[in-house]
Amino acid sequence: MYRGVYTALVTPFNADYSVDEAALRKLVDYQIDGGVQGIVPMGTTGESPTVTHDENIDVIRIVVDQVAGRAEVIAGTGSNSTAEAVRMTKLAAEVGATATLQVTPYYNKPTQEGLYAHFCTIADATELPMVIYNIPGRTACNIETDTMIRLAAHTNAAAVKEASGNMAQVMDVCARRPAGFDLLSGDDNLTLPILALGGSGVVSVASNIAPKLMGELVGAALAQDYQRARDLHYRLLPLFQGIFLRTNPIPVKHMLAAMGMIEEIYRLPLIPLDEVDAAAVDAIVKRVRPE
Repeated sequence: MYRGVYTALVTPFNADYSVDEAALRKLVDYQIDGGVQGIVPMGTTGESPTVTHDENIDVIRIVVDQVAGRAEVIAGTGSNSTAEAVRMTKLAAEVGATATLQVTPYYNKPTQEGLYAHFCTIADATELPMVIYNIPGRTACNIETDTMIRLAAHTNAAAVKEASGNMAQVMDVCARRPAGFDLLSGDDNLTLPILALGGSGVVSVASNIAPKLMGELVGAALAQDYQRARDLHYRLLPLFQGIFLRTNPIPVKHMLAAMGMIEEIYRLPLIPLDEVDAAAVDAIVKRVRPE
């Protein structure tokens, strides 16, 4: 079901820190024109920790409206509160999202049984397909393979966005998952090896900048044209490294601002790059052209 490139979209802001709707719509069109299979608004890359709940749903609504059925919209509605995640997921369904992205509960560090109950409760709440997001580096909590396989049996559990960086775990999930449960890379840098091991796509930060090139990379790997995929991987490697030079999404928003797509505005506690880091990121943009 989930195969290809799904862009973890940034959220552009105006000078008064309100959501810049015009820029957001322009970003969506840039992604659609670049051939991505889906847009993922309101993930970490969309600065979800610093928007209000109303803004979160409004951004999803705008993205759904601008996509206009041309791609999937996998709405970030996760929370460390199960009840809040359920509420937000129901609202996302009402505004037309086609799936939901659910991050592992952060900070409260539930047990594996608690994780299972959390995700199943959300999956039971609507008919939306659920993409489970495993990113222990951000949440301090890893979804172990046994738990993931149990979750994969749920009718509405469609895929996992795997960003643990643990390739042994990736292999284990790929080997044991049931038919119809997809594995998406959650790390641009590891997209090629994850696809070679059985993944079907990527939720990408890099595609904010280079959607067509990311699509070519994923397409080549899925077609098992590994020489072409490898060439594209190394062409894009400076971008993969640069977008995480500092905390995501600071570098990628700096790049988009340099491309004239958005204003370089963040909400605290995120702040702009210093001069040294900005120069390094600018050099990367010049090396990896956005097509």
